[in-house]
Amino acid sequence: MRMHHRLLGTLFITAALAACVSPGANLPTLPETTQSAYRLGPEDQVRVTVFNDPRLTGEFRVSDAGTIALPLVGTIRAAGRTTTEVERAVEQEMRQKNLFRDPSAAVQVVTYRPVFVLGQVDRGGQFAYQPGMTALTGVAVAGGFNYRAVRDYVSITRINADGRPVEYRAGREALLQPGDVVTVFERRF
Repeated sequence: MRMHHRLLGTLFITAALAACVSPGANLPTLPETTQSAYRLGPEDQVRVTVFNDPRLTGEFRVSDAGTIALPLVGTIRAAGRTTTEVERAVEQEMRQKNLFRDPSAAVQVVTYRPVFVLGQVDRGGQFAYQPGMTALTGVAVAGGFNYRAVRDYVSITRINADGRPVEYRAGREALLQPGDVVTVFERRF
């Protein structure tokens, strides 16, 4: 009978400890990101300025296929490229189509893809990304933590280089990227 009570006691303690494990504890830590040139993705809005001909200047949305369609120039792949790489691609295409002998283009991001904030916040949803945005500022634009929120860390789901979403555990100061999904966990009482 004693062995039975010990086993029950051990099971009870194990179950109690499992209930105390913080949510998201099993997630990998968000890798440190170095400041590098921003890579465009679907839903980004860019402004293309063609210095040789202002009629070709305008704002364009990166399509779901990862391209932008420019008048006379045609379709240019933008997703995964920096603005400088897209500038060179536009100029190259203009040269190949003999539109200009020495074309000059500039590309800048007008609107980034949104970030999403879910979980234990006052108003979860989709929010405009701003350069330098952290997990904490993402929570702030979502109305802040609610009374049941874990406040020390969040989960960030980010699309990796293979195009697949990966969920990470991250601190409040973690830098967000456009398209990230921030989830605020519920505190276990």
